[in-house]
Amino acid sequence: MVDFVKQYIAQCLSAASNNLRLNNQQIEVIALLRETIIKSASIENDIKNMKKITELSTLAIRLNEIFTYLTQHQIDFFRLSDKFREQSQMLVKDLNRTLETITPAILHESMNKLKTNSAQEITSAGIKETLTEEEFRIGETKKNNRMLVENVDLDVNKNDKHEIVTKVEDIHQAAEISFQEYEEKILKPIKPLDLMLIRLSNDDVSADELNWFADLMKSNGILSSKIGFEIISAMHNIFSNALKLIKTRDLMPGREIIESMRACLIVIVAVIKGKEIDITAYLNKAEDFGKQIQTLKIKEK
Repeated sequence: MVDFVKQYIAQCLSAASNNLRLNNQQIEVIALLRETIIKSASIENDIKNMKKITELSTLAIRLNEIFTYLTQHQIDFFRLSDKFREQSQMLVKDLNRTLETITPAILHESMNKLKTNSAQEITSAGIKETLTEEEFRIGETKKNNRMLVENVDLDVNKNDKHEIVTKVEDIHQAAEISFQEYEEKILKPIKPLDLMLIRLSNDDVSADELNWFADLMKSNGILSSKIGFEIISAMHNIFSNALKLIKTRDLMPGREIIESMRACLIVIVAVIKGKEIDITAYLNKAEDFGKQIQTLKIKEK
């Protein structure tokens, strides 16, 4: 069954690439991706680790959908060829986007990260510097009903935010933090942050609050990077930088800006809780916003 899953996903990648005009560098990237899938010791863990690498995250989300279909659903073999065509077509856009941003050198580096993470998960399951599958499932089960990624509750009193939001702690202890502790630390600020965005659109957030939230997001972004969640780290950094620019009035918090910042929060929740939903649109929106933020920061210099 495992070999079938790997062959299926690898052939989906090949079929999707046949719909694209590829240069030699992109052909090499496709070959490396296929090789990684075929030789994977744990295809499920490798795909989940790919979701943590910014350059591969969007593609990995789509590959995970295919993996879930193959392993958690009753396969209708009479329709399998139709399903294969459908899934390979769905891969085209995400694969094209990945090929525009990744080179063989970057992919080699990313693959080394995957091998390192996989080795740590197999040989050091008790070490907290790696988020193991067991820890991930425990976290998912415990908080399955606490938060919906597309509908963040806003029932948090403005005056209670300092009790609810986690304090900025010493990030150098990241290697010793458990997944449950990490999950709680990252998710606790989400509701207050979403509430803050509503108040921000009404110009009802003080400069001190902007600073406080920006520092918190920066700290949690560094923590996420140390643990290995690069995409979550990127979302925190974008959000933090946006708050700093809003404070200096280099960025005005209109409706589009607020929605882009909210997209960062949605991606954070979806990735950390392993939600089996398509967050491509949110991820694209957040990353485009990140490029806009970077342009503003460059102008400042």
